[in-house]
Parts: sequence; structure tokens; C-alpha cells
Amino acid sequence: MRQLRIAQGYDQIALAERANVSRSAVQSLERGSGSRLHTLLAVLRALDRPDAFDSIMPDTDPSPLEVLAQTQRQARPQRVRRGDSS
Repeated sequence: MRQLRIAQGYDQIALAERANVSRSAVQSLERGSGSRLHTLLAVLRALDRPDAFDSIMPDTDPSPLEVLAQTQRQARPQRVRRGDSS
């Protein structure tokens, strides 16, 4: 977040005013300690970078339950239809 702020030429006070949050909220966000989602979104909007939210979120892998369900679907034996031999 600090790199985005500096790249756009804002100091913490100016960014805080633009995002309508406190300077301490910007400081906490930059340190990665105790920030609220509202603060993060407000600051990203103030930096005209709402897309940056995607880059800081980790990619989500399938959950263990999703992996298990997929494995079970693949492992199910196929039913064999037997013709009528009467």
C-alpha cells in the first residue's frame, strides 16, 4: 500500500484526507496491523486502484471438501446396463 501511495505522490496525510480516513488508519494499513476492510477499500478508491484489491488477495484453492467431492465423483464406478436375455 505504501508503494502505491508513494508512486502516486501522496503523503499519508493527503491520502487520509482523500480517502476520508484518519492518518493513523493509513499508517495501520501500511503496517498491515489492525485495518478494517472499509479502510482498505476507501484508500484503494482514493488511489484510483480498486483493482489492487485483487492483487493483494491470495488465490483461493479448492477447499479440502471440494477436493474430496471431486475425487469421489471421479472414483464412482460406472453402472453397466445388462441387456435382457429372455
